[in-house]
Amino acid sequence: STTGRNADAGAGSLFVAEADESDGAFLVYSPFAAVVTNVAADHLDQWGTEEAYRAAFTEFVGRIDGDGFLVACVDDPGAAALRAVAEARDLRFVAVGESEDAEVRAVDVVLEGGTSAFTVVDRGVELGRVTLRIPGRHYVLDALAALAAGLRLDQPFEGLRAGLESFTGTGRRMELKGEVEGVRVYDSYAHQPIEIAGDLEAARSLAGEGRVVVAYQPHLVSRTRLFGHAMGEALGAADEVVVLDVYLAREDPDPEVTGALVAGAVPLPPERVAFVPDQVDVPAELVSRARPGDVVLTLGAGSITEVGPQVLDLLGRTRP
Repeated sequence: STTGRNADAGAGSLFVAEADESDGAFLVYSPFAAVVTNVAADHLDQWGTEEAYRAAFTEFVGRIDGDGFLVACVDDPGAAALRAVAEARDLRFVAVGESEDAEVRAVDVVLEGGTSAFTVVDRGVELGRVTLRIPGRHYVLDALAALAAGLRLDQPFEGLRAGLESFTGTGRRMELKGEVEGVRVYDSYAHQPIEIAGDLEAARSLAGEGRVVVAYQPHLVSRTRLFGHAMGEALGAADEVVVLDVYLAREDPDPEVTGALVAGAVPLPPERVAFVPDQVDVPAELVSRARPGDVVLTLGAGSITEVGPQVLDLLGRTRP
């Protein structure tokens, strides 16, 4: 949307909504068609177990109109598993991804600077090339899924391409906060290992010959308890890593589950990793590690988003 709002009324006959599984709200919808990008266990404070989380997606597929369809990214094993669920009720399943098993494929993906380009192949027929003005392979797959849904709704490829290529991104999704003294600062909402890995790949493309300096704030005790090690492993794709303490939304603290759990799992030399539990100390830590040409990336779903502007301000004051 170009309105600056998170929802708006358009002029067409389609109603598009993001269905959120974090609190089970997606089980209220009965859509004609749906897009599932991945089924990587999350929000276990709501669902309790991975099995319950996956069962909720099975139930969601059961709510799709029988005359409609499901678009799912088969590069993700959890989403690919929904094929059997759809086929069991004779629901059209549209597989998307880079995989050869995909019905609508992205091929020749090129991440360069702040753009992501890919060629769309639909059932073996090359439709054309799309260049997004946002960096990241996972955004390519998101765009491909949206495009596939449009194609199956009989929308023309050229119009879908134009819409995707005009999109310049949204807040907290690899959002450029500014540049001072050759250091670019980005902010992103990534808080799961898959998202962390995707945004770091995008940051690497943005950095070019420079380095990637990341600050990560784990979100939720329950998520960090289960996936803290995987978070740390994903952060190893950066050159310098600063880990904050866990953002305590909706849950009580656990002295055994802190950001140190994540920092300890980062596969980098100790001098390139720091656990800085107090957010107030993080901007100075990042500035001390950043050099001209680097990309500084703040990641997480909590208050970490406040850090980027503070880094820019501090860079301006310490490097006149």
